[in-house]
This record gives sequence, C-alpha cells and structure tokens, in this order.
Amino acid sequence: MSKRPVCLITGASAGIGAACARLGAADYDFVLAFRSDVDGANAAKASVEAAGATAVVVQGDVAEPDDIATIFKAVDDTFGRIDVLINNAGIVDKTAKLTEIDHARLTRMMNVNVIGAMLVAKEAVIRMQAQGTGGSIINISSAAARLGSGNQYVDYAASKAAIDTFTKGLSDEVAADGIRVMSIRPGLIDTELHAKGGEPGRAQKLAHMVPMRREGSAEEVAKAILWLASDDASYVTGSALDVTGGR
Repeated sequence: MSKRPVCLITGASAGIGAACARLGAADYDFVLAFRSDVDGANAAKASVEAAGATAVVVQGDVAEPDDIATIFKAVDDTFGRIDVLINNAGIVDKTAKLTEIDHARLTRMMNVNVIGAMLVAKEAVIRMQAQGTGGSIINISSAAARLGSGNQYVDYAASKAAIDTFTKGLSDEVAADGIRVMSIRPGLIDTELHAKGGEPGRAQKLAHMVPMRREGSAEEVAKAILWLASDDASYVTGSALDVTGGR
C-alpha cells in the first residue's frame, strides 16, 4: 500500500504522459501504462524514481479489455488504490479527408480514443468509489474537438469531441462521490504524436496560426493537468481547459 497518492497514466511512455510523470514525481507514486514503447516507459520510470517516488510500468493496449484489466491489476497489486487517473492514451492517423478514411481506421480510432478511455475511466471510478476518498480524472481531449480538423483528421477530432461530452456526463455522475472529472484540450504541442501521423514537423509548420505564434510543449500541458488533478482545483469539475496558445 502506498502512503502517497497514486496516479495512473495511460500513454505514459512519451509526450504529455511522460511529462506528467516527470513533473508529478514530487507528489505521486505512479503506474505508468504504455502500449509499445518499452524504452520510453522505462525512461519515465527512471525519472520518477530519481525524484524519490515509486513507479511501476505495465504494458497494455487500451483498445483491448483484457489489457485494461492487466493495467488495473498492476494498480491493485502494487498500491491497492488509485487517486488520480490521467487518461492520456490516444492515437492519430495520417492526414486524410473523410472520403479517404475506411472502416478499419475509424474502428481503431474510436476503440482507442473513446471506448478505451471510457473503460479505463470506469475501472478508476469503481476503485475511487470503493475507497470512499474521492479522486481526480483528467481526460486528454484536443483543440481538434472544437476546430473539427477538416482536411486533416475529422475522425480524430470527432473522437476528442466525444471525450469532452463524456467528461461532462461522468463528472455529473460521480461529483457526489468526491470524484472530479475534467478534460484538457491541448493545441499544437511539440510531441511525437505528429510524427506518428506522418507529419513530424506539423506543430512548427502551423505555429503561425496560433495567436502566441509558437507551438506548446508537453511540459506546459502537463503542468495544467497536474494543477487540475490537485487540491488547488478542488472546485473544478465537468469542464474543459484549453492549452492552446489562444487558438
């Protein structure tokens, strides 16, 4: 059993998830879940442990219910509790118009970004309710939920709009249990996600469209997430926070 608050991060091997682990190590012990980047997950674990916190890594694809069960078994077996969920695992695909998007791509997008996120949140809520001490769930959305991402990836944008709606609905369900649920909408952030979509320089290329005239960093988003997860945001629930440089 952990004496510190326990935070589960999905998609913890890189980008925003790894930044949350690095910056949150002063306050939390961690379960760091990842799908395929073993080296990245171990690097995040090392940074947490170097700061004096405890971390365990567990591999799992949130699109697979059995893998979600494996992730939460690591939570239960290692710490016996969960206080914060950073529901960060997500995918993007290559830029395409709707007429170029097939059923297989849509199915994978929704399985990871929507269904997986909802099922991970479900398991966190079950445990937080049983503990009786409340908790925080931060769902990672995107500015794409507002912008629509036409001619780029409307499927990704639609999946993140679903996350915003889910955030509001779940927050109403669990507010009386002391569980707060929020979403973060990052804008153009310099992370590996763009490279996975086939455009490694996308954030820099589009930075001129941002009122602040620059891309954001994973650390800037992580700081906002950790604030929402903390008691400093104790009267904040059911809302979405844009971290977009004004876009």
